[in-house]
Amino acid sequence: MNSSKSPGLAGFGVLKNTTCHMDKKISVFFSITFMTVGILSNSLAIAILMKAYQRFRQKSKASFLLLASSLVVTDLFGHLINGAIAVFVYASDKDWIRFNQYNILCSVFGICMVFFGLCPLFLGSVMAVERCIGVTKPIFHSTKMTSRHVKLMLTMVCLFAVLIALLPILRFRAYQIQASRTWCFYKTEHVEDWEDRFYLLLFSCLGLLALAISFLCNAVTGITLLRVKFKSQQRQGRSHHFEMIIQLLAIMCVSCICWSPFLVTMARIGINETRSKETCETILFALRMATWNQILDPWVYILLRKAVLKNLYKITRGCCGVHIVNLHMWELSSIKNSLKVAAISESPSSKQINLQPLSSMGQ
Repeated sequence: MNSSKSPGLAGFGVLKNTTCHMDKKISVFFSITFMTVGILSNSLAIAILMKAYQRFRQKSKASFLLLASSLVVTDLFGHLINGAIAVFVYASDKDWIRFNQYNILCSVFGICMVFFGLCPLFLGSVMAVERCIGVTKPIFHSTKMTSRHVKLMLTMVCLFAVLIALLPILRFRAYQIQASRTWCFYKTEHVEDWEDRFYLLLFSCLGLLALAISFLCNAVTGITLLRVKFKSQQRQGRSHHFEMIIQLLAIMCVSCICWSPFLVTMARIGINETRSKETCETILFALRMATWNQILDPWVYILLRKAVLKNLYKITRGCCGVHIVNLHMWELSSIKNSLKVAAISESPSSKQINLQPLSSMGQ
């Protein structure tokens, strides 16, 4: 019953001595709420992105919109598939032995949990790298970062996430039903085999690496935008600077807060060679925190934009009665203007133009 390689009864070892006692009504409420809110918010984000992609299809913002669209589509299918399976499990009174005799549903559930967990993190890091290149090297971005290259990166990211998700199946190591009997994942109880620890550490290390890359690239992008803003005397792109910096801060905070508990918990279970001290309630709480990242993704990437920030500015100004920022800076807000300012400041021709007045004064 505890053998992870038995194809017919794999994963049922946790069903006898489960120590996880969760309120069924509360658990069902969380699952249905997360699935509904996630589907609605991501569907709204997809509609906004598709409309924006048609406007900026031939411009430098197209690559960002394509990556953002892939992210929200992945989040949408993650909520739809994983949420539907979870609701089905609750509706069947979590009787896995009745509907999962050959461990097919648990394997599908586990593959989807790993894929839809890692893929958004990978896409977030790719978006951070793309933004970093677009701001720090605008000429290279405009010439080399074509739509074909972006689609190739998306394909590679998805294939890599699929490979990680299928790795246990390819190694004849079945996914396990967790102690709460509501979801499937790598083995998290009595982890003694090196391969079980390897899968947990691989998942957590890849996720933490993606967060680290996003954090580093977003920090570089934010610093570069601030430097361009203070160096440039033009008003072009100032609105996008404020919009971009606020988005970067929100992205870093949301991703780290939501995903760090689950990734760190999986890493601690994988490092501990004996029985893990992590409780079922702790793991389930960390999983729900990670789910919130997929719910907040569309609001951070898409909906936290100029219109929202402008309204927040008006509310803040009305409450505080302080003239914080000149409202005129919100008139221009396109990534093209932002990249144009960065490109002009870096180009040699701009330096020659700046030197001409000095030479004429010397004469």
